[in-house]
Amino acid sequence: MAEEFARLFDGFSIGSNDLTQLTLGIDRDCALIADEFDEQDAASLQLIRLMIEKANRLHKHVGLCGQAASDSEAFARVLVEAGIDSIAFNPDALLNGIDNINRVLADQKLCQPRV
Repeated sequence: MAEEFARLFDGFSIGSNDLTQLTLGIDRDCALIADEFDEQDAASLQLIRLMIEKANRLHKHVGLCGQAASDSEAFARVLVEAGIDSIAFNPDALLNGIDNINRVLADQKLCQPRV
């Protein structure tokens, strides 16, 4: 329903943890099933890509908050390649997140990594 929401809001924010929990039906805080929680599950990634694509097509800002982009270069790659506008990081994860994004950008030769 991005088109409908875009009429009312300036942009979109994707909470990757919440999205994954709802998509997979898994509570990441429940010890019995937390091991099954995976933000890189194909269903979660498909929904994230779809939201970024729709936001870009609607010329709306789209950002993501969640730990995965700092924990996984592969997850950061999905976001960058899909055209994400911003990624929020917790302070303790900021440097890892920046490093992951810079490696992806360097691989794509979109820009020179920052030191």
